Amino acid sequence: MSRETITALLWLIPAILLSTTGELFLKRGMNEIGSLDFASVETIVPTFIRMIQNYNLWLGFAGFMGGSIFWLSVISRVPLSLAYPMLGLGYVIIAIESWLILGEGFHPLRVVGSVVVGIGVALVGLSGAEK
Repeated sequence: MSRETITALLWLIPAILLSTTGELFLKRGMNEIGSLDFASVETIVPTFIRMIQNYNLWLGFAGFMGGSIFWLSVISRVPLSLAYPMLGLGYVIIAIESWLILGEGFHPLRVVGSVVVGIGVALVGLSGAEK
């Protein structure tokens, strides 16, 4: 793998961290707001108003936007077939962050699944950047 490819893939770190942190803020915001139910106009309009006023949701969307900018940097330099599978690390990171920050459970099967995802990402990385 070339030095340029490795450098480009390093931009995945902030892309993934910003995106997963954005997810955490979105989850915190929706925990404060409650369920988003599209069943009736009477409930959806007040819910959207509360969503617009929730700073956690704004932070979440900002995280996604920041992550997207770094992601664009990555895919402008390496094949998508190499970069996209690397986003699988986000599954591992979000499981850990959710456990640590949101207090969500960390079932043993999630640990096994995270290890499998990590192995998959490593195998894709080892395959190199074929054009």
